[in-house]
This record gives sequence, structure tokens and C-alpha cells, in this order.
Amino acid sequence: MEIINILKKRNKILFWFGALNLITAVVLITLAIINPFEFAGANAWYKPIKFALSTTILVWSVGWYTGYLSSGKDIQISNWVIVITLAFEVVYITWKASEGEASHFNQSTPFYAAMFALMGLAASIATLAVGYIGMKFFVGQFPQLEKYYLWALRIGFVLFVVFCFEGFVMGAQLSHTVGAADGAKGLPFLNWSRVFGDLRVAHFIGMHALQILPLLAWFILKNTKLTIVVGILYGCLAVYVLLQALKAKPFLEFIN
Repeated sequence: MEIINILKKRNKILFWFGALNLITAVVLITLAIINPFEFAGANAWYKPIKFALSTTILVWSVGWYTGYLSSGKDIQISNWVIVITLAFEVVYITWKASEGEASHFNQSTPFYAAMFALMGLAASIATLAVGYIGMKFFVGQFPQLEKYYLWALRIGFVLFVVFCFEGFVMGAQLSHTVGAADGAKGLPFLNWSRVFGDLRVAHFIGMHALQILPLLAWFILKNTKLTIVVGILYGCLAVYVLLQALKAKPFLEFIN
């Protein structure tokens, strides 16, 4: 496919890392089918599957966007920072899932508590590396890009960084559920709570602004002011969902 060849040309490091995560996700999906077992109310393999797929989407998106930037040493360093930190997360999450144990919020031993802290550090460093790339779209000149697309990128990067760090709200309470303990049955695969607040929903919505807003701007909106308005409304949606979760309410109350 031409789009794959373009992505590979734009950022070979992130292309191959994304491909590796996609292969990992396929292997994990196979394991979820042939060797299913439950942990915290869901198939234990679902969590590493979600992280592997999310990592693929993230690094391929960032790899695509770096194609608009001048290739320099700082981009290469950012690439490797993203690869090393996210690889650590996916590997550790997969390992703990294979043992039917928690990777996040696990304070059962000093080692697991330290590993959870290291995951938080790794996620923060990866977020800052992505944010550094996003910052270049604010300070550079991009006459080759439509203004509406450029603003979609800018807003997408800002929301990505903000809602990545929203993960610290979960870390602070050692739980992603508000109003009950983690582990209750939720939506299929995603496992978001249908009864209580779930901080993962805002995390997901905000982070994926990095893909959704540029795609909307490019294919549908095609207008700078409209793109900015939609970007603001999208950010408001993420904030609303976060506030709902903090009130211990499900993100869509009518799904009960």
C-alpha cells in the first residue's frame, strides 16, 4: 500500500516500532481466543492488546506528522525516547497480564510498586517527547500545509499532552474507577464502567484527538475557524467526561 510506503519513508524508526506493536497485538488477540482467562472482570489479554494497538496508532501518527518537519538530530532523539519508553510499558503490561496480575496500581511488593512508578515516569517522558514534536508545529512555518489542518495538529497535540497527564489522576487514587473498586463488568473489550465513573474514558478521548481532529479537518471540515471550534468542543467533551467520572457517574448515563 502506498500509504505504508510513505509512512516508512517519513519516519522509518516509528514505522517499524508501530509494525512490531501491531504484530504483538495480533499475537495477543490470538492468545485471548485460544487461552482466555479473566483478570479484574475482563479477559486478561485485553489490556496489553489495547496498549499495543494504542501504541501502534500513536507512533504511526507521530511518524506521519514528523514528515512535515525538517529531519534533525532532535527528531531522531525523540523517536528513540518514544520507542524505549513505550516498549518498556507494553512489555511490562504484557508480562503481568500473562501472569494474571496487575501492572498498574500494583503496590503488593516494593518491586511492583517501583515498576508502577517507572511506568508513570516512562509515560511522562514519552508524552514530553511527543509534546516536543507538537511544539514544532507552533513555532515553525508550514506554507505547504492548509491552515485548518495545521490548527487541527496543534489542538490535537495539546489535548494529547493534557489528557496523557490526566493519567496521574488515576495514579493518585491507585484506581481508574470512581465510586467503586476496579474490576466490575464494563463495556465489551474497553471494559469502561457502565455504572460508575471511569477515568479511562477522558484519557482515551483526549489522547486520540491527535488522530481524530486532523482526520476531521482534512476530510470533512476544510475550514480554519470551523476546525478551531470543533477542536475546542472536542476538548470540552473530554473535560466533561472527566468531570462526570470524578462525580462517580458513567460517561453515558443512559447506557445503564
